Amino acid sequence: MSQYDHILEIAKKAAQSSAEIILKALDQPKNVDFKGKTNLVTQTDKESELTIKSIIFESFPTHTILGEETGKSNTGSPFLWVIDPLDGTTNFVHGYPSFAVSIGVLYEEQPIVGVVVELPVNKMYFAVQKKGAYRENESISVSNISELSKSLLVTGFGYEHGEKWKANMNLFKHFTDMTQGVRRLGAASVDLCHVASGKVDGFWEFDLYPWDTAAGILIVEEAGGKISSMDGNPYFIFDKHILASNGSIHSELIDEIGKVNSKINLPE
Repeated sequence: MSQYDHILEIAKKAAQSSAEIILKALDQPKNVDFKGKTNLVTQTDKESELTIKSIIFESFPTHTILGEETGKSNTGSPFLWVIDPLDGTTNFVHGYPSFAVSIGVLYEEQPIVGVVVELPVNKMYFAVQKKGAYRENESISVSNISELSKSLLVTGFGYEHGEKWKANMNLFKHFTDMTQGVRRLGAASVDLCHVASGKVDGFWEFDLYPWDTAAGILIVEEAGGKISSMDGNPYFIFDKHILASNGSIHSELIDEIGKVNSKINLPE
């Protein structure tokens, strides 16, 4: 077993253990705190993250971990685990079916392993660098839609309703008018996996954090898709906006975003 395969094995174990905690809590009363007016955190988020970290440290005590709830434990290792213990907390609190556990692993800032468990359906997506992308051990690939007008897209909106929110609403209107539709599910890691598996053809969003995308971007790329910033530049997990697609419509998406950008001055 290669080192990356062992990392995948531990990431899967951690993600599935976390998923079991979340599913068990789904029908229980929620203890909700507020990071902001619409940014929720529950006891389940915290318990999930601690479980993931304990499983990682048991096998890789020298690796660095960046978690949404507990921050960064910087060991100086070239391996960085980026964890979202419950992506889509608001959906989870309301019982809306789109939330996930996301675990991405980078080596020297390059994604090497990604695992996302989509909940409540409890389906695992995963990828290892240069080894393809999978859903429940079946190979997945992006769609073959080659025209934007025939595509189905997905996006997300940040918690703060400022300039980026307004800019994204304009993009939402623009793409709804010229495609088969735009969906908004509320969990970026799930959105990326839906691009990877061909359920949707493209995804964009502002105001993202590393834990939202670290796993999903590798899954999309290994499924044959393309990842960039919304202006077409290379994407890194600490960037604040992302564009993902099946690759065939990527240039057209960038062109259309550019048209809207010239009208409304898209924020960084």
